[in-house]
Amino acid sequence: MTTRTTTAEAWLAGRLPEEWFTGPVEVRRDRDEIVIVGSLPEPQLPDDADEAAREVAARGRTTSFREDTRDKRIEIARELEHLSGKKVSWGVRVGDREVLFTHLAAPVMTRLRQPERQVLDTLVEAGVARSRADALAWCVRLVGERSEAWLGELRTAMKQVEEVRSKGPDA
Repeated sequence: MTTRTTTAEAWLAGRLPEEWFTGPVEVRRDRDEIVIVGSLPEPQLPDDADEAAREVAARGRTTSFREDTRDKRIEIARELEHLSGKKVSWGVRVGDREVLFTHLAAPVMTRLRQPERQVLDTLVEAGVARSRADALAWCVRLVGERSEAWLGELRTAMKQVEEVRSKGPDA
């Protein structure tokens, strides 16, 4: 399957400073938000450095990037928000560690029957979550992690349907 470059990705390729990331950024979007995730070079450590040292170094690299680029990222985000009509958030990847900076937490209206509410209340009462909203977010993350392969297949199928529709008679 070929990867399609969208207008946002093309615009970012021309707009982002070349020295920020080690390659093209990943652009994730939904109906409310665009999240831009770029890869940073891993800090140079001795070969015998343990996992704790690697974690601390990655956090340091992330913090440094976040602070050093804040004003420029805000400027670029405002421009893209104006172009897209969506909120723009940022994140970075250092090796296999990913950190999202302040990003949108969109309210989602849902109706739950008593058995589903009881699940959420159990998570709150057990201290797993602070509120029903946190408990529901925890459940969604858990399903996402446990069903990642299936969700990936579903997203791929949805893209294929979108491509076929775009070639249809009403296109």
